[in-house]
Amino acid sequence: MARAALQIGVRDLATLAKVSASTVARFEAGEELKERTVDAMCGALEKGGIEFIAEDNGGAGVRLRKMRRP
Repeated sequence: MARAALQIGVRDLATLAKVSASTVARFEAGEELKERTVDAMCGALEKGGIEFIAEDNGGAGVRLRKMRRP
């Protein structure tokens, strides 16, 4: 969902996070990965403008961060 919001592909996220495309695919398929690998992917998505929403009654989620006007 986060990757789709940024309109980037698996290879794009892999490059940004400095992981392999197969690692991104494994994560998206629900496999457990090392914490540092997940952190790298989350960090790359956050740099791209994604904001992660904590779990509440509606569940966890993502949204695009509002861009500040200069």
